[in-house]
Amino acid sequence: MSKEIKVPAVGESITEVTIGQWFKKDGEEVQMDEVLCELESDKATFELPAEAAGVLRIKAQEGDVLEIGAVICEIDETGTPGKSEPAPEAAPKSEEKSSETKATGEVKEMVVPTVGESITEVTLANWIKSDGDYVKLDEIIAEVDSDKATFELPAEASGILRHVAQEGDVLEIGGMICKIEVTEGEPTAAASSESSSESAPAAASGNTNYATGHASPAASKILAEKGVSPESVKGSGKDGRITKEDAQSAQKAAPAPAKAESKPAAASAPAPVSGSRNERREKMSSLRKTVAKRLVSVKNETAMLTTFNEVNMKPIMDLRSKFKEQFKEKHGVGLGFMSFFTKAVCVALQEWPAVNAKIDGNEIVYNYYCDISIAVSAPKGLVVPVIRNAEILSFDQVEKEVVRLATKARDNKLSIEEMTGGTFTLTNGGIFGSMMSTPIINAPQSAILGMHNIVQRPMAVNGEVVILPMMYLALSYDHRIIDGRESVSFLVRVKELLEDPTRLLFGV
Repeated sequence: MSKEIKVPAVGESITEVTIGQWFKKDGEEVQMDEVLCELESDKATFELPAEAAGVLRIKAQEGDVLEIGAVICEIDETGTPGKSEPAPEAAPKSEEKSSETKATGEVKEMVVPTVGESITEVTLANWIKSDGDYVKLDEIIAEVDSDKATFELPAEASGILRHVAQEGDVLEIGGMICKIEVTEGEPTAAASSESSSESAPAAASGNTNYATGHASPAASKILAEKGVSPESVKGSGKDGRITKEDAQSAQKAAPAPAKAESKPAAASAPAPVSGSRNERREKMSSLRKTVAKRLVSVKNETAMLTTFNEVNMKPIMDLRSKFKEQFKEKHGVGLGFMSFFTKAVCVALQEWPAVNAKIDGNEIVYNYYCDISIAVSAPKGLVVPVIRNAEILSFDQVEKEVVRLATKARDNKLSIEEMTGGTFTLTNGGIFGSMMSTPIINAPQSAILGMHNIVQRPMAVNGEVVILPMMYLALSYDHRIIDGRESVSFLVRVKELLEDPTRLLFGV
C-alpha cells in the first residue's frame, strides 16, 4: 500500500511552495518522521517529514512549484530493506531512459507576447530557469516587467532552454527573448537523479554542494532588489543555502564594508568632509520610467488646480471605536477609513458628474459609475488598482477589496485589468505622515482626492475651544473640465458626509 505525501498548509496567505532540495533519493527506504526534503515559500523554508515508513517514490523534482495539497511523493509501505537495496539500479534505468531522449532538430523561438494595448516594451526582470536547463511545456521560465505590472513567461515547448536576452534588457513586443531546443522525452528525472547522486556524496564528504550559496526564491528577490550579490552572502540554511533571513541581514549590513574602507582613507588623507560618501546607481524600471513620464505629461498638459478643506474626523473615529469589534467579527475584515472615504466620494461624484468625467479629444465623457482607483506604494513603484462599481458596494465589501488589491500590489501580482479604467483616484499620504500636499491627477481622469495625516488641533466650536482630530483634504482637478464651483462644492459635500457619516446611510 502506498501513502501519498501532499504539500501541507504552511500559512493562510501561502498558496504554493517550491521544492528546494531532496534529502532522500527515489527508491530509498525512509523512516517515520524522517525529513524528506525542504520546501520554500515566499516567507520561509520548511522541512517535509515522512508520514510513514517505507520506500520513497518521488513525484516532483527540485525546483518544481506546487500548490498546497498537491502530491509531492509516495511512500510504499510494503517495501522492505531487502527490496530497497536495488535502488542504485534505478539510476541506470533513468539514465537508460534519458539516453533515449534526443533532440528533434526543431528550435522554438520565443518572443515577448502582447500584454496590453498600450504596452510597447517590457524589461526582462528575472530568469527563473538557467541557460541550458531542461524545461517543460508551460513551465515558468522568466519574469518580465511592464510599465503596469509583472508577468510570468511560460515555456512554449519542452526542451533545452537557450537564453537570448539577459536580465535587465528592455525588449519590444515581439522581440526574441529565448530559444528552446525541442527534445523528445523528459530527461528531468535522470537529471535530478544525477544531481541527487552527486550531491549526496558531496554532503557526506563535507564538501559544498549545489545548495551552498544558493538563494531561496524569497531571498533571491530581496537580494536583487537591494543589489546584493548572492556570492557575498553566507547562507545559514541547510548545506549553506541562503535563507530569507540571511538576505534581510545582508541588505542591512551591505553598506558596512564601505564605511570600513572610508575610515582608512580618511586617516591616510584627511578630508574636510567626514563620514561616508558612497553612492549606488541602478537602472530605472519600466514602471518607474512610465510613472515619471506620465506625471510630467499631466503637469504640462492639464490646467491643474488644487483646492483644500479640513475635516473633523471625530465622528468617524467614534463610530469605528463603537462598532469595529462587531464589524470584524461579522465580516472578517477591519473597519478602516478607506470605506468611509470611498462611499463619501461615490455619493459626491454622482451629485457632481463633471468630477467623474474625462476629456476624450473634443468630447467630454461622463461616467455614471464610480471606479475608484487607490494609489498604493508597491516595491517596484506607484500603482493604482481599481475598485469597480464602488457605488454599489457595502462598507465590508469595500474594505475587503482594498485589502485584496493592496496585498496583490505589494506582491507584484496585479493584472492589467485591475489597474486600468478608473474614473477617480484616492491617495493617502497621511499613512507616511504627510500633513498637506497637492496630488497630481491620474490621467485620463480629471480629479484626485488627497487624504493626509490626522492631527489633534484646537478648534472653535460654538464659541468654545475644543481639541479635535482634524485632517486636511486636497482635491486636485483639471480646470478645463471642472469649474471652481463644482470642485469646491464636491469637496464640501465630501466634508459633510465624513463629519456626519449617518448621511451615508440615507443619502442626504
